[in-house]
Amino acid sequence: MPDRLPDDCFALPPGVDWTPVDEALDLLRAKLTCVTATETIALAEGAGRVLAEPLTAQRTNPPHANSAIDGYAFAWSSLAGGETGDLILIEGRAAAGHAFTGTVPEGAAIRILTGAEMPDGADTVVLQEDAEASDGRVRFRAPRKQGANARKAGEDAETGAEVLPVGRVLTPADLARAAAVGITDLPVRKRLRVAVLSTGDELIQPGADPAMPGIFDANRPMLSALAAAQGYEIADLGAMPDAANAIASALDRGAAEADAILTSGGASSGDEDHLSRLLTGAGDMVTWRIAVKPGRPLALGFWNGVPVFGLPGNPVAAFVCFLVFARPALGAMAGAGWREPQAFTVPAAFEKSKKPGRREYLRARLDGNGAAEVFRSEGSGLIGGLSWSDGLVELPDGALDIRPGDPVRYLPYTSFGIGP
Repeated sequence: MPDRLPDDCFALPPGVDWTPVDEALDLLRAKLTCVTATETIALAEGAGRVLAEPLTAQRTNPPHANSAIDGYAFAWSSLAGGETGDLILIEGRAAAGHAFTGTVPEGAAIRILTGAEMPDGADTVVLQEDAEASDGRVRFRAPRKQGANARKAGEDAETGAEVLPVGRVLTPADLARAAAVGITDLPVRKRLRVAVLSTGDELIQPGADPAMPGIFDANRPMLSALAAAQGYEIADLGAMPDAANAIASALDRGAAEADAILTSGGASSGDEDHLSRLLTGAGDMVTWRIAVKPGRPLALGFWNGVPVFGLPGNPVAAFVCFLVFARPALGAMAGAGWREPQAFTVPAAFEKSKKPGRREYLRARLDGNGAAEVFRSEGSGLIGGLSWSDGLVELPDGALDIRPGDPVRYLPYTSFGIGP
């Protein structure tokens, strides 16, 4: 008879070979590469898309030296080392889009507005609030240095310089940068297509009579939204009963329609856990039973050459395993490379004694003092904890005793590309 397990559904049975989180991630990183083709789109359509090639500046930005403020432009040498200026104010002005065509002579200044091209003969600008103009002269305390308040030509980018790298997921700021250097078309990766499948006899669909036995399928809308937040197209495979033939048929459709498949449920070793047996039978199971909480049963395999991420059936575990395993792998397949979430070290606002042997992720949020507080329960079925939290506290594989004020690793949901 096997040894009796302790009253902990995540306890690691003696003699069972569990796959550490980092080893599972290394397997995914080694096996998955970019699968998306390229296309060219208009600049205005580029937000959220993945660059297929680096972008280079088509012209210098700014194309000419210009003023950063409203004020008066002059040659620094006119001050002759003095701390104040008393210069002739010549007629005319320089404004954005209306350059002054003459030359500012030594000992003189000209009115200039923000964004205006610096006139010939001038290299420095004094702020209008720091100057007094009257009787054809302008008097002021000298700026701190030559070139003050003047932007140099090309200080943002020179013609031919790389401005955005290949694999970049384009942001609104990136579109502004591309536009500023004369780029109108973008070479990008086509959107990754992700199929989403739920499994389980117990599932009923939203809209069904609440009096029906079973549980509503929360995973499929959640996983679809998580994948869509990464910029992917979604193929909805619906919900399948615990029947090997039905699940195999759905996997066939997913492999034909999509670049990757997300499933939930059936990834363990129970009588009705058909997904892991199907992947194993196909000879394409990569690994499962990963030493992670929540989410111990996790199938990572291939079906007809298409990656399958067999996520746990409990919604919290499915959510966490998507972020930790599926998200970086899908990013690599989409051409964005393997992207690690940005982590922060913050003080704990909780106590916990952690057992060795598994990586743990706690639903958490920051309190008013910037410390991480955790949800009242670690139960994988308590979906309310996902809405309550704004990130995860990641605890390392080894044993750990945490007390309030101890440093912990905090991963905000925004670093995974989700959340407000």
